Amino acid sequence: MATSKFMDWYGNYSSVTTFILLGLSDEKELQLILFSIFLATYLVTLIWNLSLILLIRMDTHLHTPMYFFLSFLSFIDICFATSISPRMLSDFLKKEKSISFIACATQYFVGAWMALTECCLLAAMAYDRYVAIGHPLQYSTIMAPGLCRKMVAGAYVSGLISSFTQTFPCFHLSYCGPNIIQHFFCDVPQIISLSCSNPFISRMTVLLVATFVGLGSFLSILFSYGFIVASILKISSGKGSAKAFNTCASHLAAVTLYYGTALSVYLFPKSDQSMKQNKVLSVFYSILIPLLNPLIYSLRNKEIKAALKRLRKRTTGMPQLD
Repeated sequence: MATSKFMDWYGNYSSVTTFILLGLSDEKELQLILFSIFLATYLVTLIWNLSLILLIRMDTHLHTPMYFFLSFLSFIDICFATSISPRMLSDFLKKEKSISFIACATQYFVGAWMALTECCLLAAMAYDRYVAIGHPLQYSTIMAPGLCRKMVAGAYVSGLISSFTQTFPCFHLSYCGPNIIQHFFCDVPQIISLSCSNPFISRMTVLLVATFVGLGSFLSILFSYGFIVASILKISSGKGSAKAFNTCASHLAAVTLYYGTALSVYLFPKSDQSMKQNKVLSVFYSILIPLLNPLIYSLRNKEIKAALKRLRKRTTGMPQLD
């Protein structure tokens, strides 16, 4: 453990210059297997999300609010996975999984920024689905391009400010004792527990931000779906109701996966056994959800399939039939 006394980037004195990440496993053979699995997962995540972004940008039929939001969701998933996966992959090949104080703070800041931005963006997408189902005739007027851009910008700015508000007090604490983080990435609950100064303000700040942004976005989503259900119940035909529900089924699945795993990790008290379970759940929401999101929105999506057919026709030189 590095114990030389230094002044951190916030002007606070600390004797810890590096942290040690325990990772997912300390068995060498298993680490090599996990390296191969997570490398493939990360590469597929990049390819699928980048492909979805390019497809949406290239096909004018997909220039609608829903796909505008979806392209930024894919960008968030790329950034979120990139804030964690490269470091985790390199640690699989190292004997000592050390990370510098500033690198740890940077990793958490970027990861929290993307995670909190995703909360806000999912809420914006829920509102978009409500307008599409509840006010179809006014949809294009309400969800104008200017409003959509402001909603995306608001999500990113909210995530940025919230992440900084969490990161600053956490890494402003003094760290002078243990430096072992029982995780595969820098996460605030594990980091704060290592502090040798009073963490009350930091814990309260993290709790308030998580409540205001995370829970606030979740409640906004619930309100939107309450109005969506009320709108669907007003539709007389069963076929019309099913069609309306299908337009938000993918978003509902993404919200359930994201909030379900995140709440399972951060809501319940920790024990040695639960820490192992939390690592598995953390892999799911930080590594697998960025991989699954483009699949959730694409597999049964007729518009995405039609866009792929049009792209194939253009690339092969065949005439297009709209």
